[in-house]
Amino acid sequence: MEKQKNAVGRRKEAVTRVFISKGDGKITVNGKDYKVYFPLVYLQNQVEAPLKTIEASDKFDVVINAAGGGVKGQAEAAMLGISRVLVEL
Repeated sequence: MEKQKNAVGRRKEAVTRVFISKGDGKITVNGKDYKVYFPLVYLQNQVEAPLKTIEASDKFDVVINAAGGGVKGQAEAAMLGISRVLVEL
């Protein structure tokens, strides 16, 4: 794998840019831990879903830049962005 891969995820008005690199499973959104940024558990599960699907939750570090829309749209856009990067890998 290259040093870092990225992709864009969109949902309604929300747009996220997702950067994935090898690491230990740390996920940050706009500089905060994703559990702080998305306090609702079902939104956290949406962000984690693509990594859990391929059983790689502890293999990659994910950095997400989110803008626009609401938190639900941002979580779904992040899920799409993560999925797109993992498809490339």
